[in-house]
Amino acid sequence: MKDKEIKNLITKEEKRQIEYIRLIASENYASQDVQNALATVLSNKYSEGYPGKRYYPGNEYIDEIELLVQKRAKKLFRLGKNWEVNVVPYSGTPANLAIYLAIVGINGKIVGMRLDHGGHLSHGHPVTASGIFFTFRHYGVDKNGYIDYDEMEKIAKIFRPKLIVSGASAYPRKIDYKRIYAIAKSVGALHMTDMAHIAGLIAGGALPSPFPYCDVVMTTTHKTLRGPRGALIFARKEHIGAINKAVFPGFQGGPHDNQTAGIAVAFKEAMSQGFRRYTHEVVRNARVLARELIRYGFTLSTGGTDNHLMLVDLRNKGLSGKEAETMLYEAGIEVNRNAIPNDPNPPYKPSGIRIGTPAVTTRGMKEKEMARIAKWINEVLHREKTPKEVKKEMLKLTKKFPVP
Repeated sequence: MKDKEIKNLITKEEKRQIEYIRLIASENYASQDVQNALATVLSNKYSEGYPGKRYYPGNEYIDEIELLVQKRAKKLFRLGKNWEVNVVPYSGTPANLAIYLAIVGINGKIVGMRLDHGGHLSHGHPVTASGIFFTFRHYGVDKNGYIDYDEMEKIAKIFRPKLIVSGASAYPRKIDYKRIYAIAKSVGALHMTDMAHIAGLIAGGALPSPFPYCDVVMTTTHKTLRGPRGALIFARKEHIGAINKAVFPGFQGGPHDNQTAGIAVAFKEAMSQGFRRYTHEVVRNARVLARELIRYGFTLSTGGTDNHLMLVDLRNKGLSGKEAETMLYEAGIEVNRNAIPNDPNPPYKPSGIRIGTPAVTTRGMKEKEMARIAKWINEVLHREKTPKEVKKEMLKLTKKFPVP
């Protein structure tokens, strides 16, 4: 690379990613093959439209790539002929917006999960486009931190939405898709799930599939899928036409063809037995890390986890999430501050942190390493050791577990 300034910054970021323990639940490492697909001549091409119906010439090979991703996506999630997939959304939030536009229309009624109870910004938070252009009502979790399905049903019966959205970005338990589907059908609504966080775990069989109980499913392609940043929309055949139009020309122009190719590579990798073992190890690691943190006196939402993440309530430690995030980062451990259900503190300085195991599991770490990481978290946050002391110990561990 001739641009020495950018090369230097990329090199520094690469070093940082190698040296830090990444426990941010939404982050992972893409393989070298995925990264190679991103850095190709495919980024030079404009491909507005869909296979066989492009607005530019010279897309015969792009068509083949896109069709290949569709084929692999359906195979990966074990889908039949009644499902179709759009593989070109730029990311999860635009994909969700396209679904809302296609299914309910502007100002249409949607029920989603509260952000401060574990949902996502794109599930109707009022500061976002989803909350501005669509009419949302929100369900949350009960006093024990579990999704309150009774509340969801009550809201649905009164509000009469066209769409109910399940899925979360900070919820540590399995979701009862069957019950949500029944609630949706009882009020004449469709059921969509946003499985962005757990798609890899579903593909690998570590968590149950939502597809039998959904009309539409959205996922991002990084996180537990270990692909490039991107998104997919799966829909039953009767809905895919409207969704395709909402994606293009509704919300975006030409797709990022190099991104599409990277997704194809990631999906081939995800069909391997190695990936299946990886997803089960992600869950085992999360359970061990959660158990060890509880042993050190940390309070976890719902008292544990079924998936790849846990939500730690730090109020009994006299720390805010922001303070804990900073202290741990100084020790070389990346977590992110996060609101807890019914958090009394503002979003920028919430009471909790979110911790996830996808990235450390990609590096090959297992239960033994999770116990060590929990010990370091405890030592830093209880000020038993300085962040500098812990980082020195931690660097010995990261050297043993290379990134892809």
